[in-house]
Amino acid sequence: MSNPIDKAQQRIDELQQKLKQARALKSRIEARQRGAEAKQKRAEETRRKILAGALALEMMDRDEGVRARFMARLDRFLTRADDRALFGLPPRTQVPTT
Repeated sequence: MSNPIDKAQQRIDELQQKLKQARALKSRIEARQRGAEAKQKRAEETRRKILAGALALEMMDRDEGVRARFMARLDRFLTRADDRALFGLPPRTQVPTT
């Protein structure tokens, strides 16, 4: 015959294992949710940048003064040769210290 204490301990061990599995599942679900939220935020940030950039380009096309000011700012802001080339700016030989 089995000892009731042994049966109780076995049941406790089983329940502790199920609790451990449930906690692990919860952790995976929460991590997946955080990842989805981060992906959504990145997508929204990218969309904001695209829309703001489209507005800036339109403003530059309509007003030469805006274009000149914006290009001067881009000239100071952009350092990578490939980024500068997108706006027709020459590559920098060295980064200015400001």
